[in-house]
Amino acid sequence: MTLAEALRCAVKHFAALPNLETANPQMEAELLLQHALGLDRTQLYQRLRDEMPPDKKETYHDLIWRRLCGEPTPYITGRAAFYDIELAVTPAAAIPRPETELLVETALALADKRIQDTPSLTVVDVGTGCGAIALALAAHLPSAQIIATDISSEALALAQGNAERLGLASRVHFLRGDLLEPLEQPADIVVANLPYVRSAEWERLPVEIRCYEPREALDGGPDGLRIIERLLRGAPPVLRPAAALLLEIGFDQGPAVVALASDVFPKASIEVKKDLASLDRLLIIQL
Repeated sequence: MTLAEALRCAVKHFAALPNLETANPQMEAELLLQHALGLDRTQLYQRLRDEMPPDKKETYHDLIWRRLCGEPTPYITGRAAFYDIELAVTPAAAIPRPETELLVETALALADKRIQDTPSLTVVDVGTGCGAIALALAAHLPSAQIIATDISSEALALAQGNAERLGLASRVHFLRGDLLEPLEQPADIVVANLPYVRSAEWERLPVEIRCYEPREALDGGPDGLRIIERLLRGAPPVLRPAAALLLEIGFDQGPAVVALASDVFPKASIEVKKDLASLDRLLIIQL
């Protein structure tokens, strides 16, 4: 069996299982084969006509089986791409997703406008998980102070390891604690991708989410807004006068989060930004 034949076989298996949340069977099959062989994508395609090494055939088979059983590819390979960085990922934190890149893009645009007037800009990523948002921002905002908080010591250890691997350890200050509680200074921009799945929806989620990702990183309570509301109500004392908050939200939560934000920040500019699928994705509050 050549590498190309092994790849085609895996793609066929993935495409035949609609219960998996596999967005791209070809890509996932490639990622697992790269992982099994220790190759990057270019190297893999240069060797597609090669025979599959006997000792790697079983390895690849095991990786495919794990994926077919529902284990997410990023947890299998231990890596996930996000924005323009690559992160180590484990079940200690949720897997970073492409839709969250909108939050990073919007935060960078806001920061670029404000950093000219506030050279010591402080940006806080609440509930950092594996560090995806904080590290993507740190890579593009060299003059800003980036702070990342999380209540999970395991998630913080993962995020700190990612910071070290990316050469950003000196650029991000990690603090353990609940939401904004660990902050010791005011913030100019607060960003967060907090849990917003409704508890009643949990059992209907795909097996790769429900059985593998940490529920505490995704379940936002009965209405999905329990933790987001706590962040909003606890934010005023730690925000500078012209601060901004950016929060990722569920596709149908726009009106509810706008109502919450208006109650806490009645004089602020509040809007909901849609993603590429024209779904509500980001709450933007500017004081």
